[in-house]
Amino acid sequence: MNVQQRSGSGPLVQSPRSPSSQSPYLTVSVSDPAKMGNGVQAYISYKVITKTNLPEYEGPEKIVIRRYSDFVWLRDRLFEKYKGVFIPPLPEKSTVEKFRFSAEFIEMRRQALDVFVNRIASHHELQQSEDLRIFLQADEQTMERARSQETGIFKKKPADLMQIFKDVQSKVSDVVLGKEKPVEESNPEYEKLKNYIFQLEDHLAEAQKHAYRLVKRHRELGQSLSDFGKVVKLLANCEGNALGKAFTELGAKSEILSIKLQKEAHHLLMNFEEPLKDYVRAVQSIKATIAERANAFRHHYELAEAIKFKEIDMNKLRLTRSEKLGEAEHEYEELKADGAEAARRFDRIVKLMNEEIVRFQEQKTLDMGLAFHEFAKGQARLANSIAEAWRSLLPKLEACSSA
Repeated sequence: MNVQQRSGSGPLVQSPRSPSSQSPYLTVSVSDPAKMGNGVQAYISYKVITKTNLPEYEGPEKIVIRRYSDFVWLRDRLFEKYKGVFIPPLPEKSTVEKFRFSAEFIEMRRQALDVFVNRIASHHELQQSEDLRIFLQADEQTMERARSQETGIFKKKPADLMQIFKDVQSKVSDVVLGKEKPVEESNPEYEKLKNYIFQLEDHLAEAQKHAYRLVKRHRELGQSLSDFGKVVKLLANCEGNALGKAFTELGAKSEILSIKLQKEAHHLLMNFEEPLKDYVRAVQSIKATIAERANAFRHHYELAEAIKFKEIDMNKLRLTRSEKLGEAEHEYEELKADGAEAARRFDRIVKLMNEEIVRFQEQKTLDMGLAFHEFAKGQARLANSIAEAWRSLLPKLEACSSA
């Protein structure tokens, strides 16, 4: 239904193809960020425009206003309901006040949110979500009510969450101290998948760190050239004739190159560092799905063990002709039903994950290919501009040095 393409002026963006009246389509864009409120209550709102011919939607076009917490709500709902599916990641929420409302941060987040919602809209299962339709169509009051009705762990009170974390900490301690051995799935393909994901996260994080340094270096060099250009222009005022003119032109070229470096730093940030950072987040989302698979396997295993113990108890009750046999048989049937449901849930997660990893690798190949192509193209463009600028000055500087 949808294919990936790149926005002409932004970073790598997964966007559906142009609407066609002959085939089903669902296209979404996140645009027009605007600051709302003041002080600690201030936030950024976004215009979310949906165009579709799908019958379950209210019309061919819908425009709603959403804020970051609405995107978080959608992500959490999908994660709760679609076990085994790699839920697209969200950009981080900046806690540094001076960066929260900077133009660059706002644009980076807007583009990341656009990628997030389009990944959902183009996913064959997630695009059918009722929560996605609410997100894309509901008015602000309805959206706010939906956010207040969160499910699962997201609905728990802080005290409940603290207890959950204490329980997890206790279980981890038991495993570390040898009191309890973790129940883990023994599957060579699954182990291979986990190793691949963990290694991929490390390598992507390292690549993103160096991409950040490249952006920083471009900006620092651009600033240095700007400062140098101003000083050389002042120096030119002290000179006359050919040397003064050469210095003036040198200062002007330095300032022009400074602007080019700053532009290339921004291009590098949006088209290279951000896609790498986005895939670091995507891998972390996959790890959350892996944890869900581990939980599903553990639940299935524990129920299977409980069924075995219940069978032993029933045999003992039969031998003693106990009056509790009927109650035990009822509990046994309930356990068998729960066990069968747990097995189906686990099998479904495994099936979905097998499909998801293939889709992820195919998309990663496209996205990383585009990101590194943008990087190389930008570096070549910048190198040519720098070489051309300095080359044009050589005759005048050579004339001064030989005078």
